[in-house]
Amino acid sequence: MSELRPRAVVLDLDGVLIDSIHVMRRAFQRAYDLTVGDGEAPFEEYLTHLGRHMPDTLAIMGLPVGMYEPFVVESRKLVHEIEPCPGAADLLTGLRAAGVPTAVATGKTHGRAVEALAATGLLDLVDAVCGSDEVAHGKPAPDIVLLALEKIGAAAEGAVMVGDSALDLRAGRAAGTRTAAGLWGQGDRTELLAHQPDMVAGSCAELAALLHRPEGIPA
Repeated sequence: MSELRPRAVVLDLDGVLIDSIHVMRRAFQRAYDLTVGDGEAPFEEYLTHLGRHMPDTLAIMGLPVGMYEPFVVESRKLVHEIEPCPGAADLLTGLRAAGVPTAVATGKTHGRAVEALAATGLLDLVDAVCGSDEVAHGKPAPDIVLLALEKIGAAAEGAVMVGDSALDLRAGRAAGTRTAAGLWGQGDRTELLAHQPDMVAGSCAELAALLHRPEGIPA
């Protein structure tokens, strides 16, 4: 793959562009209370599956699929509490100024992703939004990354997939893009580095600097 600056950037949403974990935690506990009963919901385990379509995650965790609807309802009630990750707006603005198209590829449904991006003021800064309800197979399959690239008219060669989970990195690699690990998100650093991403950044600002290097993306 060429060492030129990226021709397109696909980004995960939760933990990469938006800080939504506190909202997700409350919504997950509320859904658990309503469908399972009293007790602490296994939210930390749920975080290890971020990037998947939630009904798939519930099935993997052995939780009732009935948790999904109240989770969505509660999440939408709290969407105004979501904040952009520090530097996210500058990252997206800089990429647009450089003529690099961007797309979001998330485990959220398309509608919920749009709501979250709008609530944080980031919606107008991305060129396309792809949700897990738009593809047959969620991450780590490449489907959503390929759809994102299709929406912005970009090829996998020369593109970068940015994520904070191993699922993101695996999806990007399977789609044929380079990968960038965002260590400011929810992912485990050791696990992310074990997947040998092409770039590693500790913040949106650091990622922006890597993407804009005159010599291109490091090999």
